[in-house]
Amino acid sequence: MTPTVTELKKNRLAWYKTGQGKPLVILHGWGSNAAVMIPVAEQVKHIRTSYLIDLPGFGHSPEPKDAWSIDDYADAVEEFAKTVLEGQSFDLLAHSFGARISLKLLTRNSISNKIENVVFTGAAGLKPKRSASYYLRLYIAKTLKFPFYLLPPSLRENGLSRLRNSALWKKLGSSDYQKLSGVMRQTFVKSVNEYLDDLLPEIEHEILLVWGENDSATPPEQAKRMEKGLKKNALIVMDDAGHYAFLDKPAQFGAIIKAYLDPE
Repeated sequence: MTPTVTELKKNRLAWYKTGQGKPLVILHGWGSNAAVMIPVAEQVKHIRTSYLIDLPGFGHSPEPKDAWSIDDYADAVEEFAKTVLEGQSFDLLAHSFGARISLKLLTRNSISNKIENVVFTGAAGLKPKRSASYYLRLYIAKTLKFPFYLLPPSLRENGLSRLRNSALWKKLGSSDYQKLSGVMRQTFVKSVNEYLDDLLPEIEHEILLVWGENDSATPPEQAKRMEKGLKKNALIVMDDAGHYAFLDKPAQFGAIIKAYLDPE
């Protein structure tokens, strides 16, 4: 498919449209793009018109000019819905990082009333349980940074910049962090360090949670905490599936969401 590009206030947004019926906005995860979500759109093409968005910095959408927060991404999706969908109500399906954005949208008075059915799969956004190795890396990072804070401001930023670009510093980061540079690295840090647990009780929508039992990026433990925190939800854990459950078991995943979106 060839993407359509829409000029928004803060960024250009590339997106794809396929299928027929009520609008379904599909948001991909971090490090991914809309093309990865096409198999999901194919599963529901007879009951939904899918709008698959390349989030800024991914796929065919350019990087933001400066580091974005989750709210910035939510602003872009909200503007897309109001501009492209022209105020229509829509369903929402989000994977991983896309769920972080969706949690923001679902708690905004300006857009939440336009969102109807919601599906999260491998949803990110809750504070993860950390291993001892994580805290060791964090301690080393803080120790490395400390001497630079003793320098005058004119020297401090230059020194910290060199540290952040060093091989040692990159080894301390996650695999996602190590692959990034510039504005997207800063965006990643802003996003993963914002935990959205407190938003769950504010959400009035029913959300279908579909998880892979072998998901190591957002473990099923997080699904259970999300289930507990939401007022209305249903959790389905898929056997022999991981973080990309919709690719591991496409037919089963498709059957689940079709039954939820179009129960008749």
